[in-house]
Amino acid sequence: MIDHLKLSPQALRRTCTLCDLPFDDTTQIQPLDEVIGQKRAVQALDFGLNMMSAGYNIFVTGIDGTGKSSIVRDIVERHAANLPVPDDWCLVHNFKDESSPKVLGLPPGQAPAFAKAMSKLMDDIRIELPKVLESAAFQEQYRRIQREYGEKQRKLFEELEGVARAKHLRIASDDDGYHAVPVENDTELTAEAFQKLPPEKQSEIERNLMDVQQHLETTLREIQKINDVINEHVEEITREMAQMVITERMRGLRERHIDHEGVRGYLDEVQEDILDHIDRFVSPEDHPDEPEEEDTIEDGIETFLRRYKVNVLVDHSEQKGAPVIFETNPTYPNVIGRIEKRSQMGILTTDFLMVQAGSMLKANGGFLIMEIDPLMQNPFIWDALKRSLQNRSLVIEEMSTDLGYATATWRPQEIPLNIKVILLGEYELFEWLQNEDSKFNRIFRVRADFDYEVSCSRETEERYARFVALVCKREGLLPFTRDAVAAVIEYGHRLVEDQQKLSLRFGPIVGLLKEAEYLARKAGKSAVDASFIEWATDAYRFRYNLYEEKIHESYVDGTILIDVTSHVIGQVNGLTVYQIGEISFGRPCRITAESFVGKPGIVNIEREVELSGSSHDKGVMILSGYLGRTFAKKYPIGVSISITFEQNYGEIDGDSASLAELLAAISTIGNVPIDQGIAVTGSVNQKGEVQAIGGINEKIEGFYDVCLAKGLTGRQGVILPKANVRHLMLRKDVVAAAEQKAFHLYAVSDVREAVEILTGIPAGEMNTNGNYPKETVFGKVQEALCHSWTHQREWLRQGTGLYAPILDSQ
Repeated sequence: MIDHLKLSPQALRRTCTLCDLPFDDTTQIQPLDEVIGQKRAVQALDFGLNMMSAGYNIFVTGIDGTGKSSIVRDIVERHAANLPVPDDWCLVHNFKDESSPKVLGLPPGQAPAFAKAMSKLMDDIRIELPKVLESAAFQEQYRRIQREYGEKQRKLFEELEGVARAKHLRIASDDDGYHAVPVENDTELTAEAFQKLPPEKQSEIERNLMDVQQHLETTLREIQKINDVINEHVEEITREMAQMVITERMRGLRERHIDHEGVRGYLDEVQEDILDHIDRFVSPEDHPDEPEEEDTIEDGIETFLRRYKVNVLVDHSEQKGAPVIFETNPTYPNVIGRIEKRSQMGILTTDFLMVQAGSMLKANGGFLIMEIDPLMQNPFIWDALKRSLQNRSLVIEEMSTDLGYATATWRPQEIPLNIKVILLGEYELFEWLQNEDSKFNRIFRVRADFDYEVSCSRETEERYARFVALVCKREGLLPFTRDAVAAVIEYGHRLVEDQQKLSLRFGPIVGLLKEAEYLARKAGKSAVDASFIEWATDAYRFRYNLYEEKIHESYVDGTILIDVTSHVIGQVNGLTVYQIGEISFGRPCRITAESFVGKPGIVNIEREVELSGSSHDKGVMILSGYLGRTFAKKYPIGVSISITFEQNYGEIDGDSASLAELLAAISTIGNVPIDQGIAVTGSVNQKGEVQAIGGINEKIEGFYDVCLAKGLTGRQGVILPKANVRHLMLRKDVVAAAEQKAFHLYAVSDVREAVEILTGIPAGEMNTNGNYPKETVFGKVQEALCHSWTHQREWLRQGTGLYAPILDSQ
């Protein structure tokens, strides 16, 4: 009666032989040079990379292990290789506003040469300027000026002295300057001698002193004017001589950058600033603000000369094509850039030479790839990134400015941005950003979604084989034999739990290849065969399945009660899956149901004690719909049904046990025993259709392991949804047990089929009167419900007359 529901051993696992592929091992096939099964993502990337309009940055979604990071990098690097190398970027002193350094963009590879040339220029000027100002030509002009104007000063002073002599005075000098003093007989008149003079004589001398003092002041003013003229002429010839030196030394630099307006303007400013500070180059020790010690004088001039250096932010001299930067640690300084500080006299200071570029500037003119998760952990970097992309310009500034406690404004000029940013993340975060961040959709208009599976075909299997060859070549692994490649393909089916699909999560597959090759090399083999694939899989599981073994021991020693041989009323072996990191495994769980007269409906004990998730609650509530649809056409269900997972102390979620719960409820109402040797998994809808669930392989294998430990009887097995048959990729020992008829799998699509397998009794079909045959399971349930309702009616009649009109109408 149920044999047609039993699955054949061939249906339990897809076996790959690759018998049609003409190779013995992977050395005989071409390594993969394309992307497997990601047509949608590849097309989206191609569109985003070629779309030059603003806002077409790319957000890449997909689960971990699909290789999206390496695939994106490979695609972007190949695209970037055909693009031109972008400009170098450097930072120079702003002579008009030192708090806002200027940014210069130079043709690729020229920034380091420009910085080196500027450094050499300043070294040459420091050497040549003093030489020129000490040269005979300069000294001759200097002496000529001194002679020409010195004679005028001498004549003025002689005239002054003549006036003073005529009034019996002399011009003397001391620390306070020049002044007139009275003389008598060519000797300065002392204060005592002055006091002895008659009053008339004293008054005369005082009038003479006043007249000469006025003449002295006028003469000194005229002499100072001549000094000013001398200084102007000296400064003029100094600037002329210095300008000749600077112009000569700058000629080559100007010619190399004749077409670059920014560099030409900067060199003009440098030349003018040097001319304004010639004394710094000639006599640095003359500055009172500089220390007098020889070593610190040198430090002082070096500090001053920093203003003429060039800070190379980005150097593309070794770049081929556009840059591709994969920022693995996207902090604010790493992405936007940083401004370093130095401590001087307990005060933090900075200058343009202490600015460092971040990955955004390094990728300017190319592509920047980053993970989204660390960006979202720091709102400052996320906001700065969006602002830069929206404005198409980059400002390197301290994060403290955004924080609100910066004490001074200091930031370089904005840098034009021409960059494509590619972010990698999960779909959930992408969806959240679309809904919650108003700027996100305007900036990231392209989504490249990576799939985790691909339809299996001969072509796909060939590409899988070529992928194995690629990994062997790239990682220097031993070759893999044909049967080893077949085992890898089967592993790909198992990863995605689908006989018609192959996994695109190549991360775990690469790990398996490396581990299998390690075992083969350790065993002294020259190639990796299928046995090492199995060995590596088992070894990996052994390293992580200690908890699984502890759980299994609880079934073996009776700590967890499980019956796999008897027939019990209201009891079904459901199947659950444990997830411990990358390891998942299944084990049976006893589900029991009890029915009794009481408030009609199903009591979900897990829900009552808050151990039930919303999906599980929904599954239990669906049972009420099915029971009502099937058995409450003529009268209501007048019983209370209590359902629970025995020995469960953690939260339960999901509806994959709803079929088992329904079968337990039917069993307890109809008083029909259930075979405990057959476990049940699957969800059910209100119409009694059995629906697919997840973790099917782990659940079946988990029950098989328990049955094997307790002793196989030849009658044990698992009921699973028919829709899950394509997902079977069971272990080879489970398949072997099925071949030996020691373990059985049944695929059902309706509750009735599961009822018949578990009870060995027909489920029953409703006749035209709305009744089920008495000897069927549904007939027994209907009879029990009818009996319960009859007793309730009688009990209510005897208890009170208030319900009689209602009951009579039923």
